[in-house]
Amino acid sequence: MKTVPIGASLSRKIVVDRDRTIDFLGEHLRVYATPFMVRDVEVACRDLLLQFCDPGEDNVGTGISLSHKGSTLLGMTIDVTVNVKAVEGRRVTFSSMVCDGAEEISSGEHGRFVVDIEKVRARMTEKAAKPKA
Repeated sequence: MKTVPIGASLSRKIVVDRDRTIDFLGEHLRVYATPFMVRDVEVACRDLLLQFCDPGEDNVGTGISLSHKGSTLLGMTIDVTVNVKAVEGRRVTFSSMVCDGAEEISSGEHGRFVVDIEKVRARMTEKAAKPKA
């Protein structure tokens, strides 16, 4: 893993499509769903951290804490911005903010850990071979 600089950032714009919305309030109240916002933040953090990973490395989430304080309508564009807040060895903490053009709809923190893909594969193979309870 290369050195990850504090303050490194990534921003991306995403159109809130139908698949990113809730449907339980009816068609006229389709809004950006919290689980998809979490996913969008996590993917942005992963993509930022991938820039500093060596070949054979990737990164996995270790925890997330986000607010969801505003409704974003179907078809609106959101701006997801993530910043490296702290680095402790292979553990990286990000701050995040999501805005929809009208307001900030989310802020929070996400942790990720840089892993060796082959080591993860070996652990998962070992786990899969264990008897199931």
